[in-house]
Amino acid sequence: MKTLLAIANADAGTADEEAVDSVVTALRDDFDVELVTTSTPEDLSEALAARPELHSVVVLGGDGSLHAVVAALRTDGRLDDVVIGLVPLGTGNDFAATLALPEDCVKAAQVIIAGRTQEIDLIIDDEDRVVVNAAHIGIGAEAARAARPWKKLGPAGYVIGAVLTGLRGLTRPGAHLEITVDDETLPRTEPVIQVAIGNGRYVGGGAPLLPRAEPSDGLLDVSVSYTESPRRRIAYAWNVRRGDHHRRDDVVYVRGTRVTVRGEALPCTSDGEITSPSTEHGWRIKAAALTMYVP
Repeated sequence: MKTLLAIANADAGTADEEAVDSVVTALRDDFDVELVTTSTPEDLSEALAARPELHSVVVLGGDGSLHAVVAALRTDGRLDDVVIGLVPLGTGNDFAATLALPEDCVKAAQVIIAGRTQEIDLIIDDEDRVVVNAAHIGIGAEAARAARPWKKLGPAGYVIGAVLTGLRGLTRPGAHLEITVDDETLPRTEPVIQVAIGNGRYVGGGAPLLPRAEPSDGLLDVSVSYTESPRRRIAYAWNVRRGDHHRRDDVVYVRGTRVTVRGEALPCTSDGEITSPSTEHGWRIKAAALTMYVP
C-alpha cells in the first residue's frame, strides 16, 4: 500500500477537524496515511525533512496551505519528486476551483484515490518566492488588506473588504505604472487601478479575476485595469464578479511568460499574503513545475 502524508492546519476549528477525520478515513482505504498538523513554516519543513522518501502529499486546507507546501518542497529541491493533492478546506479555495476539485471534502479525497495527475505551472516572483494561484497590485491588494478582520466569515469577508475598498477608492487616483510583458511595454499611459497576474482564475473566494487562466499552458495571464471614473469603477467591480471584465475597453488582458511592473511604490497580494510596497514587481512562469492530483 502506498504511503501518503496528509498535512492539516494545527489551528483549525472543530468543524475542520471533523472534515480532516472524514478525509483521512476515506484515504485509508487505498493509502497508508500519516496525518501531521503544522502551524508554522518551520513545522512544515521539519515534517517534510523527516520523510525523505515521500512521494505523495495531500494538503488539507486552502490556497495559503497549498502555497506553503509548494514553497517548502521547492526549497528542499523535492518539488519534482512529490505528487501533491489538495482537499479544499480553506477560506477561499480559489486554486481548487480552477482545478475543478469538488467542494465536498470526501469527494475531493476520491479524486486523489482515482490517481489522475496533471503537470501544473508555477509562478516565481522577483524575490524568488512562489506564487501558486495569483498575485495582484492596486485595488485588489487594498481589498485583501481590508478583508483581513473579516476573514473568519469565509468568502463573505472578501466581499466586505472589496466593498470597503471600493467606497474608499472611488475618487482615489490610479497609479502611473510601466507594465512589460515578454519585453513589450504596454502602450497605454493612463493611471492603473489594478494589475493582476496568475496561473489560477479566481481570487477572493471566487471572483474570476483571470477568467481565461489555464494552470498548465505555460503562460501567465495578465489583466490590467485603466478604469478611472467612479461610475466606471463600480461597473468594473461588477464585471469582475461576473468574469467578463476582460472585454471592457479600459482593461487590457494578455498572456506571457514574464511580467514586470515599475512605477509608484505599491504593495502586492500574493496567494493571499500582502507584501511590502515596492516600486518594481516581477514574475516569471516555470512550466510543468509540479504535479497534482486532478479530476
